[in-house]
Amino acid sequence: MSNLGKPITQRQLRVGEMVKQALGMIFIKEEAKLPNLETKEITVTEVRMSPDLKTARIYVLPLGGKNADETVEKLKEFSFVIRKVLSKKIMVKFMPKLFFVNDDS
Repeated sequence: MSNLGKPITQRQLRVGEMVKQALGMIFIKEEAKLPNLETKEITVTEVRMSPDLKTARIYVLPLGGKNADETVEKLKEFSFVIRKVLSKKIMVKFMPKLFFVNDDS
């Protein structure tokens, strides 16, 4: 796995794991109030950070894989709410922009 020929750094992996764990807890505790979406049923499988740590590609999978595309669309639509809650959980210089992707693996 590489970004434009460069290997993923330890810092990218560490920040990605921190974001993944924080998002998992936010979804489990339903701290981000999203209309018509049960966040308890969402699994964050992976978070890939850009080299500058300003964007995060978040791979999610709804429980049982049901309505995966609809869930991802809702998460994209309300990513600003999730980002606001995430900013209270982790301390980073720049809060990354969150891009949600359906995990097809």
